[in-house]
Amino acid sequence: MRPKQQILAASGFERYREHTRRERFLADMNQVVPWGPLVDLIAPVYPKGEGAGRPPVGPERMLRIDCLQQWFNLSDPAVEEALYDSRVMRKFVGIDLGREPVPDETTVCKFRHLLEAHGLGPQILAAVNTHLAEQSFKVSTGTIVDATIISAPSSTKNRDGERDPEMHQTKKGNEWHFGMKAHIGVDSRHKLVHSVAATAANLHDPHLLPELLHGHETRA
Repeated sequence: MRPKQQILAASGFERYREHTRRERFLADMNQVVPWGPLVDLIAPVYPKGEGAGRPPVGPERMLRIDCLQQWFNLSDPAVEEALYDSRVMRKFVGIDLGREPVPDETTVCKFRHLLEAHGLGPQILAAVNTHLAEQSFKVSTGTIVDATIISAPSSTKNRDGERDPEMHQTKKGNEWHFGMKAHIGVDSRHKLVHSVAATAANLHDPHLLPELLHGHETRA
């Protein structure tokens, strides 16, 4: 009876299933984020995949994976594993494991470097903020500033035999981390992100404070 039970669950007959907070959050983001305009920003510099070989993963799918990394603080290998593990995340990205594999960590890393090389991160954030403002979400007079560490592989067992030179290590509590740091400015009322800056993990947070304030705060 067990195989039959598994088939019924996979087919949607999950009688006692409830929507998780993650699922509700991703459903909201799917509606709020202006995916079309963001893809239009990326498309001119995105590889076309001309010639032989496997065609590249679509830019919207890679952007959605990049967003998952930011929202859930996932490294490149961690987001690959999470997509294999989480049906909710696969649904958000648009991956059907019956038809295709999850993009591997190397593909995810190359996409992030593509955004960095063309300075698309600030443009994407500005486009999202403009879209939210048009939907009557306005930035208030308070900003919360925080930073989060984005882990990167520390191993030198790769083609180049070295760590990524843009990544550095830092100590948080009693643990050492290797990677980058995302410095984030958040509206204190609506909890909307209005500014982001990325640095190596060893840069102290106060150095980025001027870049994270929008200039109209009465409190921070």
